[in-house]
Amino acid sequence: MAGRVGSRDAVKAMVLAAGLGTRLRPLTLDRPKPLVEVRGRPLIAYNLLLLRRYGVTEVIINLHHHGAALRAALGDGAAFGLRIVYSPEDPLLDTGGAIKNAVALLEGDDFLVLNGDTIIDLPLDTLLAAHRAHGATATLVLRRDPEQERYGLAEIDADQRIRRFLGRPAEKSTALTAYMFAGVHILSPRVFDYMPAARAFSITRETYPAMLAAAEPLYGFPFAGFWRVIDTATDLERANAALERHPPLHFL
Repeated sequence: MAGRVGSRDAVKAMVLAAGLGTRLRPLTLDRPKPLVEVRGRPLIAYNLLLLRRYGVTEVIINLHHHGAALRAALGDGAAFGLRIVYSPEDPLLDTGGAIKNAVALLEGDDFLVLNGDTIIDLPLDTLLAAHRAHGATATLVLRRDPEQERYGLAEIDADQRIRRFLGRPAEKSTALTAYMFAGVHILSPRVFDYMPAARAFSITRETYPAMLAAAEPLYGFPFAGFWRVIDTATDLERANAALERHPPLHFL
């Protein structure tokens, strides 16, 4: 049985759900991408059910594209056994800006961030335990993938510490293994020290390179289980087919 990362540990989560979903048009012309269905469920439901499985009770969701429709569909979160709080954006703030915009809702303890277009069969309790055992400022879920350069490369050493991110140089003597970032991370409030206020910015392109330059402890969490991201119609077809073949995800 899965352990819990919420309640006792006061871990909150943020699901990034504000994007325009342009590569998934026409499905996203009249709805937000998180409400596109995968195997009969809205895409965002997979993240919410995963969080509920591990005892997370408070979830922040950022809103922009068809934000009113997403709010209407999810309400206050009671249907999922959660408390959902919304963080509207106008204009869009990108990943880092979205997290910084929600700082008042996230301060206080470690928190999870999940991309709203990702389905992952992830043991959140093991992720949190690794993050805290390392004393990490951020722990990124990583995976090996033939298309890993499409999603952003992270390179880790034998202790799983991230030494290079998006090509930032490491010491030449360091033996590194390359992975892709899988769109799930757990962060300590210290990340806010590396985030500018009141503008759009990417956490992967700005915040993490700055943290590496400052020798902040960033760690990877290699994961080889079920993972799919839904960016395009082809991704959606592949996700539907993969879920049909795959044993039920452990949190469903």
